Amino acid sequence: MVHLSFARYASIGFLGLGNMGKHMATNLIAANHQVKIFDVNPQALDHFKDQKEAKVVSVPQNAIEGSEFIVLMLPNGKVVRDVCQSNVFPVAKNGTCIIDCSTIDVRTSQEMAEVAHSKNVGFVDAPVSGGITGAQKGTLTFMVGAQADDFKKVEPILSKMGKNIVHAGPNGSGLIAKICNNLLLGISMIGTSEAMNLGIKLGLDKEVLAKLINSSTGQCWSSQTYNPCPGIVPTVPSSNDYNGGFASEMMIKDLLLALDAAKEVQASTPLTEKATDVYRKICSSGLSKRDFSVVFKYLNEQ
Repeated sequence: MVHLSFARYASIGFLGLGNMGKHMATNLIAANHQVKIFDVNPQALDHFKDQKEAKVVSVPQNAIEGSEFIVLMLPNGKVVRDVCQSNVFPVAKNGTCIIDCSTIDVRTSQEMAEVAHSKNVGFVDAPVSGGITGAQKGTLTFMVGAQADDFKKVEPILSKMGKNIVHAGPNGSGLIAKICNNLLLGISMIGTSEAMNLGIKLGLDKEVLAKLINSSTGQCWSSQTYNPCPGIVPTVPSSNDYNGGFASEMMIKDLLLALDAAKEVQASTPLTEKATDVYRKICSSGLSKRDFSVVFKYLNEQ
């Protein structure tokens, strides 16, 4: 069992302060952790200007040195591998635990875990679900792939950033759960967008349609919490011209991870293939940086 004071006051290095990472780091700081933060993009650090407790460092090694936990929230497997090999492994002290919250390929994650364990460093894959709202409110779901002792060690830290901390199985299991979840999310967002678009074009009031879907069998997260039609949910990207949120190009990345994994085990994924094609068209039409719910706008303009 992790000593409570250790879990509460542990020093943490946090690398990757994008749309999600900046809020996750903020919640750790609010929970009285000593958090050293780094991002290759200086603008990402603007979020922390007024947070006196945040310790901004100029090189990643300074965030890693002396930290009991290292949280990674990075864009892809290549970056995770580079950061681990060049910065984390050479500097991390014995007993440090790496918490990789990035969504990357399973193989890279398992290989990094193997290297980490050979150096007496813990490693868990802990990708998240819940979006920017979940990151802000500290209500994220963490899907954790880890050895049992590593999971016990990181659970108190993850609980400062999330509400549902689920041990999915050994290293790599968290990422398997995440790519399956995002596969479904990408498909359900297209389905919700098609339904909303069709109903509106046939003359239904958008709010009436959304209310009926959300009290009927078509209800899903994409329709209820993150509706892609502007004006239905005022706090989500669709009501802000699809700015912020989870970029369409990132959804393609996750769908491709799912397709690669499916190919390895010969699983049939026809809707995932179609969804990937749709998001490719969205990105090639200049909407790659817009939130993935922009599929509604794209379909509406076809």
